[in-house]
Amino acid sequence: MAVKTPTVKLASGYEMPIVGFGIWKVPQETCADQVYNAIKLGYRHIDGAWDYGNSAEAGQGVRRAIEEGIVKREDVFITSKLWNNYHARDRAHEMAKLENEAWGLGYLDLFLIHFPVSQEFIPYEQLRYPAFWSDKEQTKVTPFKQVPIQETWKAIEELVQTKENPNGFVKSIGVSNFQAQLIYDVLSYAKIHPSVLQIEHHPYLTQPDLIALARENNITVTGYSTFGPQSFLEMDHAVAKTIKPLFETDAVKSVATKHGKSPGQVLLRWCTQRGIIVIPKSNSVERLKQNLESSTFDLSEDEIKQISALNVNLRFNNPPAPIRIFA
Repeated sequence: MAVKTPTVKLASGYEMPIVGFGIWKVPQETCADQVYNAIKLGYRHIDGAWDYGNSAEAGQGVRRAIEEGIVKREDVFITSKLWNNYHARDRAHEMAKLENEAWGLGYLDLFLIHFPVSQEFIPYEQLRYPAFWSDKEQTKVTPFKQVPIQETWKAIEELVQTKENPNGFVKSIGVSNFQAQLIYDVLSYAKIHPSVLQIEHHPYLTQPDLIALARENNITVTGYSTFGPQSFLEMDHAVAKTIKPLFETDAVKSVATKHGKSPGQVLLRWCTQRGIIVIPKSNSVERLKQNLESSTFDLSEDEIKQISALNVNLRFNNPPAPIRIFA
């Protein structure tokens, strides 16, 4: 029997499953099957993005599950994100429509501004993952484009389905990789409240003040790269190769042993018990199952503090210079 995942109620009023399946770096050739199998296991939340280059394949997997009667469309929560080259109003609308069509599910449950930086427009056919920060030859970073976040936010507000806008195809909207000043900025003019803030979050980068700010303003936090350096080893990330894996730290291992759980399950529960949504990826069916079952036990407050004490403010997902989003 599929595991039933708890949900969090967003500012928009919709329910978002607290454990999702993240499809960053899932290859196109296997993505449809991986998404389909994740849904069979019980996943009801798929986290994607235009930047990941696999939305069409992920949509195929979801549609297969729907066609076989495993789920209904309304049972599955789909997140996607707007990439940097499409922040201008008309470009944002164009990309969102293309992304919605790629998924082929009628609507998107959540649409995020992926990064708070605008770059010059690149035609869609010239985009190749993972070269989206730069030209497709990856020889230079794409220049900045002067588009204020206010224009981009208003553009995605216009995509939201409401009584006044019945043709909208997005249920909830939010931001990703934003820091405090820009969140306050968005809140100052937002007509539709941001539902979600997605950030890098793991014991080496806990960001407690940013999370507190989000909670104070009724913005749900999704944490990505919950396993810290693990996600970046396959990318030949220089720092990730030198730092101790979170799975091997005494703090995480001791808690895992005490509860009879895997270190990965402990790291995920460290997030979800604190109300932070997680979106881990795995190619292993057994680990997918373990990740989904990570909310079936509780850590003590002391154990949560013990793991949080690993914080060294170490960020792994940092764009290339001269893009200094987290400076």
